[in-house]
Amino acid sequence: MNLFSITSLIIFLSSIGFGLSVYATDRKSKTNRRWLAFSALISLWSLGLFGVTSASDALSALRWQYLLDVSAIFMPVVYFGFVSELVKVKNFYWRAGSYVLAAILAVFSFTPYFKTGMISRYSFYWIEPGSLYIVFPIFFVAYIIACLVLYIRAYVKSTDRMFRAQIRNIFLASLIGFGGGITNFLPQIINAYPFGNYFVLLYLFFMSYGVLKYKLLSAKMISAQLFAGATVLVFLFNLLQAGTMQARAIDFLLLILVVLFSVLLVRGVYKEVSQREKIQKLATDLQKANDRLTELDREKSEFVSFATHQLRSPLTAMKGYASMILDGDMGEMSKDVKQGVSRIYDSSNTLMNIVNDYLNITRIELGSMKYAFETIDLKTLIEDTIAELKPNIEKSGLAFSFKAEDRGIDWRVTADRDKLKQVIANLIDNSMKYTPSGSVAVTLCFDRADHKFVVTLKDTGIGIAREVLPHLFQKWSRAGNANKTNIKGTGLGLFVAKEMINAHNGTIRAESDGEGKGSTFIVELEPFGKI
Repeated sequence: MNLFSITSLIIFLSSIGFGLSVYATDRKSKTNRRWLAFSALISLWSLGLFGVTSASDALSALRWQYLLDVSAIFMPVVYFGFVSELVKVKNFYWRAGSYVLAAILAVFSFTPYFKTGMISRYSFYWIEPGSLYIVFPIFFVAYIIACLVLYIRAYVKSTDRMFRAQIRNIFLASLIGFGGGITNFLPQIINAYPFGNYFVLLYLFFMSYGVLKYKLLSAKMISAQLFAGATVLVFLFNLLQAGTMQARAIDFLLLILVVLFSVLLVRGVYKEVSQREKIQKLATDLQKANDRLTELDREKSEFVSFATHQLRSPLTAMKGYASMILDGDMGEMSKDVKQGVSRIYDSSNTLMNIVNDYLNITRIELGSMKYAFETIDLKTLIEDTIAELKPNIEKSGLAFSFKAEDRGIDWRVTADRDKLKQVIANLIDNSMKYTPSGSVAVTLCFDRADHKFVVTLKDTGIGIAREVLPHLFQKWSRAGNANKTNIKGTGLGLFVAKEMINAHNGTIRAESDGEGKGSTFIVELEPFGKI
């Protein structure tokens, strides 16, 4: 026996074994069935090659050569069908025509035009080519190129990352396997030594397990299998060529160790790639779930926006009529009735503020918050806001003050008048709500170092715990002591204020020495022309 006959026998056994193991995983799969047919042809081809390279005379070699040639002619055609099924290309007429052409060439292979006999070369028999032998390698190469073209087309058209990786690596495997297999034509054409068996054996090894059965279509898996297969082959050939019993024993032990190492290597890579695929699948599922949650959140925001719009009209009517009754526009009323209507007015006003907060939140989330920027006087805006809140300020019983730096400063800013007034009013209202007794002081100054206007609201109220401060401007965030003092709060006002100030290219923050030590809210805005 020689190296070629040994590798041919290995290919025969491994090919049919791999083909059957792949087929057993899913017998209904067309891809697996075609792979089994291709594996069977490789087994017949390698069996014929084994017979040719082991034959003791030319006549025996010729008989084996007929089996080798017929199976080799059908190999590219069956592989073309396998590739077509893998990349989902419907080419029935092409495949049917290919089988007809292959059958014609198979009959042709028995004629002297294909081979005139057998000749001894490289220690075993090879065919003596006929005048039209060149048709066979051209036919073989043409179909392999067609398969590669199908791979390239599928790779370019697909947007699936995993499928593109699969195509890329099978393309590489095909180049290695068939590129090496084509060298078996060399002795008949240019009298060069063939080495296709070694490449075909490696191709079968990683193609069967790495592509079809486990679907580990990664460069890392193929590299590991190539390395492991090549290492095992080298040590196997050394064992078969050992001249003494001692050398054979040593080579056999080394082969066992290499096989174990190779199995552990491939298993390790397989587990790693499997975990990566699982993580990729989980990431994909998580992305889909996140997209769905984003869509549901958008739908929720749209629903809340619709609902709050519908609530504003009746609330406005309730508040308006209650105000008219309190002003005496509806006639005289008793003290008890006036007190009841006053409560209705206060409750409707509170509910209106809550509805406005929800409406602002949905507008922010949907990106539909509109701003009408104009040039306004910041000092005048604060004074107007305080004037509108005067009834509530007087009702609170707190010592309230407003002081602005008086140095002939131009207090103009670029802002949305209504939105900025809403922020200032919200901060003043918050300070009064969370200050049971004491004072609320509002100051306005110009920070010349940072070139910004600074609005400061300082109260002597319940204060803010240090652990709450970092989360104070987040949605639904409320301090524990705030819940005890003002149960009507929603935890949305400061979030809305921060979003609005951000839209004005400003900043807002809160400071406090702790619970019971008061709070300070600071708003910084750019002077006129900065937005």
